[in-house]
This record gives sequence, structure tokens and C-alpha cells, in this order.
Amino acid sequence: MHNPEPQPTAEDTAPGRSCPLHYRYAPEVFRAPPAPELQGLEVLYVVGGLYGNLLALQRVLAMFEAERGRKRLVFNGDFHWFDADPAVFAAVQQGVLAHTALRGNVETELAAEVSGDDEDAGCGCAYPDWVGDEVVSRSNRILATLRRATTSAQRAELAALPMWLRAEVGGLQLGIVHGDACSLAGWGFAQEHLQEAAHREAVRGWFARSGVDAFACTHTCLPVFQHFAEGEGRPWWVFNNGATGMPNFAGDAAGLLTRLALTPSAAETRRFGVVLQTGGGAVHVDALAVETDAAVAQAEFLRQWPAGSDAHASYFARIQRGPAYTVAQAVRGPQA
Repeated sequence: MHNPEPQPTAEDTAPGRSCPLHYRYAPEVFRAPPAPELQGLEVLYVVGGLYGNLLALQRVLAMFEAERGRKRLVFNGDFHWFDADPAVFAAVQQGVLAHTALRGNVETELAAEVSGDDEDAGCGCAYPDWVGDEVVSRSNRILATLRRATTSAQRAELAALPMWLRAEVGGLQLGIVHGDACSLAGWGFAQEHLQEAAHREAVRGWFARSGVDAFACTHTCLPVFQHFAEGEGRPWWVFNNGATGMPNFAGDAAGLLTRLALTPSAAETRRFGVVLQTGGGAVHVDALAVETDAAVAQAEFLRQWPAGSDAHASYFARIQRGPAYTVAQAVRGPQA
């Protein structure tokens, strides 16, 4: 999670910027076969960055209920964040854990039993240097506030969640992560980094090691569908949905989720997408709008995070107007 406006600062290992060793894994972990319930899917929703938005959760569940066929709903982390009201936190956790879930940095740090001798990762966001120090400090304080809304039983549920999964939709082999192919809080799939040719070459190396055709991710708060040159006879894609619980584009209040399916999505909810050809046929991959009543959503945010609070300072302008980002910036591939 980050404020999308770049703010230069020196990169360091302070809380909120560090990436703990226990967040890390090798791309080769994705060579393990999917669990049976994640094989042979006809519809898969990947919902990242719900951020404790109960209205958005209710809308996602209604959208998913309307889908037909062999289907699965996966929340890939940071489903908590703005839900500082214990009742809202409990409702979000109950709704999410009725489905498949990964832990993001928020859930990982909430679950941690912090003592004075422990490594302090703050919010666990591993923010890059373009995010200003004040944003980082506010995020660390938001995490501390949010922890007070939890119970020991809820934290234990979060601690038990995995960091990554593999799924298969119509022959498409998919790695599902919160951050990137190497770390729960990695920024390797951020739209900013994916603009760099040298970094894209490094990501190709991750694909070659992982054995998957695509990664579905979130964490970096802005959406991007990024195509890479064909590898091992298959297309390689990163599908980053940005945020389900916050606006993703200027003037558009909707959150986004990633839908992978054997059938096209309804045109009225599709913001952008691609069609991939696999050994099992066509797979439609779309960023679907998660639309809620903007006035009601803003009022609920303000109830929990009024003016002067840390979350209000970092996020309310985006919630009101959306980030300075467009659909044209989010889709980067030959089939867009």
C-alpha cells in the first residue's frame, strides 16, 4: 500500500521500509501443483487490497455468487486496513475466511506477537524510496491502531494463512501472491518498476524459474496488466488489480478485482482486460469494477478515520477523487 504520488526520500531499513526475511520465498515454490480445489477452474476471482472496506466485500460476494461453473474466490492479502472498528474488522474477517485467502503484509504484521527484541517491520509494506517518510510513518501508526481492533483468536487465524498459492484456469497456470514472485511485500510487480526495461528482464527470470504462465498480485495499490515476451512457448503476464477497496483511476470511485474465466465478463463491469490462448482454449482475464455507493463509502471511512487521523491524511483524497492514473496507463500488452 502506498500513496501513489512519488515523494523522494532516502531508502533505508526503518520500520515500514524493511522486508523481513520471513516474508521471502523463491520463485521455484510455484512449481508445486495447485491444490485440488484450485485445479480445473472455470472462474477465478482474485481480490487484492480490500483494505477493510465492508461495502466492497459485500459487492464482491454478490458478483461472485452470480458466476456459474466451477469457481473459486481468492483474497490475496491486505483485506484488512481501514476496518479499525472491531465489529467491522470481525465482519470482514468472517466474510473473507469463508473463502480462500492469503495473508498480505497487513495480516502478517497484525498476527505478529511483537516484543521489544523482535525486528520491527512496522506495517510491513517495504515501501520503495519514492514514497515519502510521512506516508510510511502514518502507515506504521495505522497498523498499530488496527491491531487494537483484533482479538488473539483473529490474529491466530491470520497467522495460519499462506503467503502464496498456485491455481489453474482453463490450462493457464497462475501464481497468486500478495507482493511479487520473491516476497510477500515485494514491489517487483509495481507499475512503476515494470516501466523499466532492466527490471522487466529480471521478471522474465522469475517466470522462467517459477514455471507459471502468469502472476496475479496486488500490494502496490495501482493496477497494471503487463505482458512479457513469450517464454517457454507460453505467454507471460502480470495481473495486478491495484485495490479492491479504493478507487484506482482518476474520477472513478470503483475498486477493481481480477477475474480469470473461460467466458467473457459482463461489459458493464469490465474496465479492461485481455484474452489469452492456452492449451485448454481461451482464458478471459479482466479487471472488473467493484462499484459501491461512493457517498456511503466515504461516510463509513470518515466514521472510523475522521479528519486529522493518519488514514484520512494518507488516503481520503484518493477515496474522494481517485489517483492520478488512467486505464491507458494500466494495460501494457499486445492484446489489450
